[in-house]
Amino acid sequence: MTKRTVMPELTKAECSWFTKQSLDWYDINGRKHLPWQQSVTPYRVWLSEVMLQQTQVTTVIPYFEKFTADFPTVSDLANAPEDEVLHLWTGLGYYARARNLHKAAKKVRDEYNGVFPSEFQQVLDLPGVGRSTAGAVLSLSLGQHHPILDGNVKRVLTRFYAVEGWPGKKTVENTLWSYAEQLTPSSRPGNFNQVMMDLGATVCTRSKPKCEICPLSEKCAAKAQSRQTDFPFSKPKKEKPIKFVYMLMLKNGSEVFMYQRPPSGIWGGLYSFPEFETLDMLQHYLDDLGLGNSDLDFDENLLFRHTFSHYHLDIQPLVLPVGALPKIQPAVGEQNKLWFNAGEIETNKVGLSAVAKKLLQDL
Repeated sequence: MTKRTVMPELTKAECSWFTKQSLDWYDINGRKHLPWQQSVTPYRVWLSEVMLQQTQVTTVIPYFEKFTADFPTVSDLANAPEDEVLHLWTGLGYYARARNLHKAAKKVRDEYNGVFPSEFQQVLDLPGVGRSTAGAVLSLSLGQHHPILDGNVKRVLTRFYAVEGWPGKKTVENTLWSYAEQLTPSSRPGNFNQVMMDLGATVCTRSKPKCEICPLSEKCAAKAQSRQTDFPFSKPKKEKPIKFVYMLMLKNGSEVFMYQRPPSGIWGGLYSFPEFETLDMLQHYLDDLGLGNSDLDFDENLLFRHTFSHYHLDIQPLVLPVGALPKIQPAVGEQNKLWFNAGEIETNKVGLSAVAKKLLQDL
């Protein structure tokens, strides 16, 4: 017999106290001057919410300002070449967000005549949008009654209710959604969602929570148990595997040869350097280019590690000066290839992987 998880049921008085404490604090201390809180529209809020996924506010602000300057409307974003979108995204990481952003903008342009949808399911159906993001967009921009559950909100709720277990586990996440649904008031839902994010980002912080100024500390279960930093529980650790590649930088004067990676997978759609798991694979590639007699000495001091969420990648760069080569045309089914001027990183509007940008700057 399957054990049924019993969802928590809060009293009206509990919810009322939590809401009042939070909103009173927001009215005095809440963040109200962020760029996406000015001239508020669903498009601007959506753009900020996608950028803020796994990225800090201070990092996002200049990217948001650049995006909204170049793409003031969702149709402007939809009409832009993907390379230009990825170029502006360079440095924000998690590039699938940028590709989904572009796809979603095209869907809004084509299916909603460029007007960002205002129905929850319509927003939820956009590429890259989950339940929390959809709720945030509609509550913050239009005042609609939807709960949210981003990382900051999860931290506040797991501590306040001392919710045990990793929040990424479905049963734990369902419990947190239940709390969020019951606590989110029908009046001022946007302000409430904003204060929950503000508290998580500025007060109920990961390592050193400022309980002395938290409006909820009086009834916080984690604080009562002196276990604030025990919550939220961490994801069970697994040892990250280590992979290795040689990254070839064919250099002709100030230009280096690059290719566009496939649209899916790591650095999808971004420009990077040819990479090889073994020297034999690298040698075959050079043979095909007529460079088989090249000296392959390289500096092991240039070896560096780039860490992804699920593995480490050790990269050995290999700079190989070459004379003028004929324009290398992509074979059928291959991605675009180009000679990239290393001195034009910012002005050449193509998306670069973080590693490629680092190597170009070093070069």
